[in-house]
Amino acid sequence: MEALAAENTALRSQIAELERRLGLNSTNSSKPPSSDGLKKPPRVQSLREPSGKKPGGQKGHKGETLRQTADPQHIVDHRPESCSGCGAALGPDMSIGTTARQVFDLPEPQPLIVTEHRAHQCRCVSCGATTGAAFPEGVNAPVQYGTRISAFVVYLQHYQLLPEDRLAELMADLFGVGLCAASVANMSRSCASRLADFALEVRDLVAGAPVKHMDETGVRIGAKTKWLHVMCTGMLTFYRISPRRGSLFSEVTGIVVHDHWKPYYTMQGVKHALCNAHHLRELKALVEIEKEDWARQMQTLLRRAAHVASLSRERDTAVSPRLIELFQRRYDAILAVGLAFHNAQPALTRPATKDSRKKRGRKPRRTGHNLIARLMERKQDVLRFLIDPSVPFTNNQAERDVRMMKLRQKISGGFRSDQGANDFAIIRSFISTVKKQGWKIIAALTGNPAALIGTLRLS
Repeated sequence: MEALAAENTALRSQIAELERRLGLNSTNSSKPPSSDGLKKPPRVQSLREPSGKKPGGQKGHKGETLRQTADPQHIVDHRPESCSGCGAALGPDMSIGTTARQVFDLPEPQPLIVTEHRAHQCRCVSCGATTGAAFPEGVNAPVQYGTRISAFVVYLQHYQLLPEDRLAELMADLFGVGLCAASVANMSRSCASRLADFALEVRDLVAGAPVKHMDETGVRIGAKTKWLHVMCTGMLTFYRISPRRGSLFSEVTGIVVHDHWKPYYTMQGVKHALCNAHHLRELKALVEIEKEDWARQMQTLLRRAAHVASLSRERDTAVSPRLIELFQRRYDAILAVGLAFHNAQPALTRPATKDSRKKRGRKPRRTGHNLIARLMERKQDVLRFLIDPSVPFTNNQAERDVRMMKLRQKISGGFRSDQGANDFAIIRSFISTVKKQGWKIIAALTGNPAALIGTLRLS
């Protein structure tokens, strides 16, 4: 009977764990939205604290709309032929005023502009020697595509994420340019080589920034799983491909915001700030599935702390030390309640296995117990956003920047070679940084990257 009771307890624990996993989705865990399937959970509750403002554009927001121009390229006059009152004929000289409506449209596709460079050879009348002129830099072949076509192809492939076949079809339909996969790959390779120094400069700037975000995601390269690492700020982005997930960035200073992946804590000379969006999702799962009341209290506390920190940033002030102390005391009290709750629960037993030898390591703990231990051990990193106004509440900046890689992978799959993946990382570092700086992407791709380095804004 004792053996049956022990087995029953173990099976109950295993069933509870499986039921908990079935209740997890993208809103209460780190699972991606794509894993929710067609039956996506309704978003009836946001993780943000209500701001009290009405939805939509706020007062003072500068809107954008289509407006009439003072210099239209074409003017078409429309005149009535006869009077609506008596039916008499009306002529052009009877006009007493007009009303105007403008239609904005694209021009008809134009043929490509072909520029022929002729290098002349001249013979000296004094000595008879022949001297030939040099072609401009970048003009390397008898026939080649220009910088604007290359920039547009790179823009479509690496920013709009068009697959090669659809990209070639679009270029043929709109511009009459016939491209093959090799031409597209050569344009990407050439562009990545030109932007490599710019990407390295961005890497050094982000590494030395006071606060930076880090994240990583798996990517398939040559039928193997490798890793894309991102290090970014609100104005700069740097991507890097690595064969190992644990190959972290070096020579980094300041504060690193991340999602509590433990290897980040092996980095030397940095402080840490944890992503509280992850904590809120984990707490939501504990509230909805496990029905743990301490999790609901901690959820409310973190939301209120985020709201207070946001208001302080809007007013360009720091959160008062007294208010920080109140939040910290309440934080400790909630964790103490949660810890007492879990200590009172019956101990978990490991599932039965064929290996009858005694398992090593600490005893298994419930999910909520593990979260409490993390929140207690990393309290300073969890609440750093309250103490330091430059530290955000979440790691959403890195999440947004790394999302483009997952989107590219869904559209086109993985990469065939390391070279192609590295080219994508370099070009995407440039494009993401250009976008954050507020520059025009096509103009930046056709310009001189070295000249742009000196104009980078850090905040």
